[in-house]
Amino acid sequence: MATTVPSHDWLVDLRREFHRYPEPGWCEFWTTDRIVAECEALGVDDVQYGPDVLDADERDGLPDEATLDEWLERARERGADPDRLERMAGGFTGAIATIEGGDGPTVALRVDIDALPQQEPAEDSHAPAAGGFRSENEGYMHACGHDAHITIGLGVLRALVEADLPGTVKVLFQPAEELIGGARAMVESGQIDDVDTLLAVHVGLDYGTGEVVAGIEGLLAVSQFNATYTGAPAHAGGRPNQGKNAVQALAAAIQGLYGIPRHEDGATRVNAGRVEGGTASNIIPESASLEGEVRGDSTALMEYMREHANRVLRAAGDMHDCEVDVERAGQAPTALTDDAVVDVVEAVAGDVQGVTDVHRHGTLGGSEDASLLMRHVQERGGQATFVCAGTDHPTGHHTATFDVDEPTLGIGVDVLAGAIERLASR
Repeated sequence: MATTVPSHDWLVDLRREFHRYPEPGWCEFWTTDRIVAECEALGVDDVQYGPDVLDADERDGLPDEATLDEWLERARERGADPDRLERMAGGFTGAIATIEGGDGPTVALRVDIDALPQQEPAEDSHAPAAGGFRSENEGYMHACGHDAHITIGLGVLRALVEADLPGTVKVLFQPAEELIGGARAMVESGQIDDVDTLLAVHVGLDYGTGEVVAGIEGLLAVSQFNATYTGAPAHAGGRPNQGKNAVQALAAAIQGLYGIPRHEDGATRVNAGRVEGGTASNIIPESASLEGEVRGDSTALMEYMREHANRVLRAAGDMHDCEVDVERAGQAPTALTDDAVVDVVEAVAGDVQGVTDVHRHGTLGGSEDASLLMRHVQERGGQATFVCAGTDHPTGHHTATFDVDEPTLGIGVDVLAGAIERLASR
């Protein structure tokens, strides 16, 4: 068996191209088209996308039709293949590329592909702006390294496509991770039911360039929700008593959410991430909405927070005589790594050029819907791990000035391609 190492320039050019055209969850039409085109150019015979790789009813956080249509049209204007776009219409983004080998095990690598609703700075002090690959989709950017993840996934395919593998390799290009929305749809599609070993990857996570973590743990269980309060409008000066103030109910809900008691069994989190309501200073607001989330060290702790959050949200509505509609959005459990897979990644990483430190385990301190994929494989008798390829970045994840140190790309490809090759040969 022999791998073909992708050049640094090829990886950098690809990553910068994806960085220029970020797309939010379920709207990654151009991104998916570009992934499929690159897979085909690499000689990957089996590339599936569209409804084949997702369960239509399990797509959490799906935007409204107008938003989906807008992003589809953007992709069309950017030159995406019309036939591919037709298959993706309605929010069927993401792809699965498969390299068929012999009768050996099936190994999957999961990479996420969506971006964040964040404005990227135009100052020359920000490397993508200075280098000419700043986001061209204003108000959106790859602020969490998913552009690097896509590139690593494609790099692994390039490294392995001509290898004489005894087993099968799948690369899952998963949409809507930031919405905790894509993994469940991919799981329920049945596409990973045959996977024996699954690896997920993330860059950064406060580990520097050259550091590799073979098994990231501490994935917080998460549940996201949307709450909408409906009251009654009135003149704020003339008849304030006739109104039912939805913003007042929302404010009480936010106060209550942050007042949920912490738990003795472990860490818990709550966040009111997006709030809006009202139309004018002289009108009692009749509607207000909140997008929020709760997290926990364990699935049980997350459920504790969710139960209390639901109670708080409904009580705030009752307190101010407003109706409230609470909808669950994305949700993901915790996940654990398997020592046998960590062993392989750890051993391979130690021999990769550019790797300075190999950590057997590390913590995420956040949530990832890769946990749904990992647990599905493990519950069917398989094994999984979550790998980190460290990267020096100027600021933290989900900040406007986040960037990827590009030597990380080659390190990530070499570690993962080497580990997958060994795992497919077991």
